[in-house]
Amino acid sequence: MTSKRHFILGSLTLIAGLLSVPALAEQKEVTIAYQDMVVPWRVAHEAGELEKATGYKINFRQFAGGGDVIRALASGQVSIGEAGSAPIAAAVSQGLPIELFWILDDINEAEALVARDGSNVNSIADLKGKKIGVPFTSTTHFHTLVALQHARVNPNDVQIVNLRPPEIAAAWERGNLDATFIWDPVLSKVKKSGKLLTTSGEISKQTGKTTFDGIVVNQAWAKDNADFLVKFVKVLAKADENYRKNKAKWTADSAEARAVAKVSGARVEDVPTTIALYRFPTLEEQASSRWLGGGRDGGAAQSLLATANFLKSQGTIANVLSDYSANINPAYVQKAAK
Repeated sequence: MTSKRHFILGSLTLIAGLLSVPALAEQKEVTIAYQDMVVPWRVAHEAGELEKATGYKINFRQFAGGGDVIRALASGQVSIGEAGSAPIAAAVSQGLPIELFWILDDINEAEALVARDGSNVNSIADLKGKKIGVPFTSTTHFHTLVALQHARVNPNDVQIVNLRPPEIAAAWERGNLDATFIWDPVLSKVKKSGKLLTTSGEISKQTGKTTFDGIVVNQAWAKDNADFLVKFVKVLAKADENYRKNKAKWTADSAEARAVAKVSGARVEDVPTTIALYRFPTLEEQASSRWLGGGRDGGAAQSLLATANFLKSQGTIANVLSDYSANINPAYVQKAAK
C-alpha cells in the first residue's frame, strides 16, 4: 500500500513538474510577397536559405505588380513585400505603416519603353495619340510620365492603360498596344517585335528622377521581429555578393540561372542578360546616405520625395510628405554590416 501511495505521489509530482515546464515555442511564420524581377535573391529563395537562417516558416506569394503587393500589405495578407519606388512612394504618401529596409536593385537599364513594330512610333514624340500599356503606380508608370514630359508630350494626349505584366504580354500579342514600358520577363518578349525607345537608366540620367525596387515591411511586425530582418538582410547581401563576384559563372546553363528562372518565371536563357541590366548596391552602400542612410537627405528618401511630387502633379496621389525618411529604416543593414 505504501509503495503504491509513493508511486501515485511520485507520478503526481512528475506530472506537476512537466506542467510547470514552459511549452515549446511554436515556430514563427511570415508571408513574403515577391514579384517576377530577375535578381540574385531568387537563388537564396529557391534554396530555402531564409528558412535556414531564421528558423521561421516562410510563405512566399507571387504578385503581378507592386500595386498588388501594396494592397496585400495594407490588408494584412503579407508582412513583407517587394515593390518599386513608385508604389512605395504612393503607399507611404497615403499613410500605409510600412518601412523600406532593403534596396533590391537599382533598376538602371532593366526597364524600358518599347514601341511595337508596325505602330509607326519611332520616338517618344510619336506616342501622341497612341496606346501605352503599363502597370499603374509602378516604376514604369512613373517613368512613362517622366519620359513624356521630358519629350514635351502631354500625357493627356496619350492613352495610358493599366495592365499587369502578363496582361501586357497578351495584349501585345493581339496587337492591342502601340507601346509598353515594362521589365523582364515581358520586356524580352516585346523587344523581339518592337523598337527600344528609352530605358529607365537613360531617363534617370536625363532628368535625375531615379527608380529602384525595394523590400518593405509592416512597421509593427518589424518592431517585433527585428532579429529576423537582420538575418534576412544578411541572406540578401550574400546573394548579391555571390552574383557580383561570379558574374561570368551565371550562364544560361548554370544552377543559379535555373533557380532564378524557376522562381521569377523568366526564361532561363534570358536570365544572364536580364540580370546584368540591374545594379545591386553592396551592404555598405545600402547603409550609406547614397541609399537608406542620410535621413531626409538620403538617396532613397529623396527618390521617394521626387517620385511622390511627380505622381501628385499627374493626379495619381493626393498628398506628398515633406520627409520620407520616417518610412526608411537603415538599422537592419547597419547591424548586418557589423
